[in-house]
Amino acid sequence: MYSGQDPERVMELLRDRGLEASIEIGIVTGTGLATILKEVENALEVPYDDLPGFPQGFVSGHARRLVIGNVGRLRVALLQGRSHYYETGDAQAMRTPIEVLLRLGAHSVVLTSSVGSVKPNMRPGALTIVADHINLSGVNPLHNEQGDARFVPMTDAYDETLRHRLKRAAASQGVALHDSIYMFMPGPSFETPAEIRAATLLGADVVGMSIVPETIIARRYGLKVAALCAVTNLGAGLEGAAPSHNETKRMAATAAISLRRIFDTFIRTLDEP
Repeated sequence: MYSGQDPERVMELLRDRGLEASIEIGIVTGTGLATILKEVENALEVPYDDLPGFPQGFVSGHARRLVIGNVGRLRVALLQGRSHYYETGDAQAMRTPIEVLLRLGAHSVVLTSSVGSVKPNMRPGALTIVADHINLSGVNPLHNEQGDARFVPMTDAYDETLRHRLKRAAASQGVALHDSIYMFMPGPSFETPAEIRAATLLGADVVGMSIVPETIIARRYGLKVAALCAVTNLGAGLEGAAPSHNETKRMAATAAISLRRIFDTFIRTLDEP
């Protein structure tokens, strides 16, 4: 359960462990994607178990560490793993980690996740960048918050400049990056064939169990957001075997190779015009 006191307690702990400089950007990794950054130099690594308000559950494929350090000239914080709504029934489960990124000095956050494709021509292994999302689940991390700050406009939820820079980085590495509409599904069960058909009719390209609550929280605090997704399976009923978590992890590990190339270029050029 979210506590407004947890972010400051985390900051005190990080300072006690040698935190010295602010960061510029935060990155959240999804299932099987903890290796998307090359070596982080001068790194401060802290297990989530030591951080109040950070994810304490376990989903295989998530490393569950906060890593702060330098990648080239850029100071970054890497959240290796997330908490999903389906683990706790708490849509605010990632609120403390996102607030900590803000207190560390981040102006932007890039989210990554594994997704299922509802398009037969968007195959496992493809990479997508989220242009917009659909959330008809009734799940929102700002429920029960008081005051006008909870009425967050979502017109530009995914920052156009960040998206352009990520696309440019992908193109420079010869990696195809598809625009997509992401539909949030609360999980943990995979979607039914009927739900996949409904997602298609609503205009979705991919479905997933994360990103959207984090995007809403980040926008609540004024952070710019971009989201990259690795397609790890086709939606139920499209073809082949039913989706599985093992297949998700296997395909995510493959996609992480291309994502690493994108992020390496993206971070090296982030301070360029």
